[in-house]
Amino acid sequence: MSGTRLSVAAAELDATIKRERLSATAKELQAKLNPTRIAKQAVVDATVAGEAAAIASVDTVRRNPGAAAGMVAVAGLFLARHRIAQLFGRGPRTAAHDDTPPPVAIDRPDPMKRK
Repeated sequence: MSGTRLSVAAAELDATIKRERLSATAKELQAKLNPTRIAKQAVVDATVAGEAAAIASVDTVRRNPGAAAGMVAVAGLFLARHRIAQLFGRGPRTAAHDDTPPPVAIDRPDPMKRK
């Protein structure tokens, strides 16, 4: 009978140890899956990626200053395209420069109106 008591005690001890390990694992998962922690980690990751992209861009500009200046010039021309077009007289037509007559309203009977 003493052998049975030892095996029961060993099983209870084993169950207690496994229960504690499971509890510790659950607490660890709760800490890892905390939405605040996940959001903070995402911000840190985005910041690191942004810094890496900025550093790579600066290195590229240092290696190719002519191409970078060309890209800046193209971007500036694209953003100022309407003003440049107006300088050359090709801007959008306004009412003062428009030679077409204004549209004429046609009187048509209203089909929804009762007589």
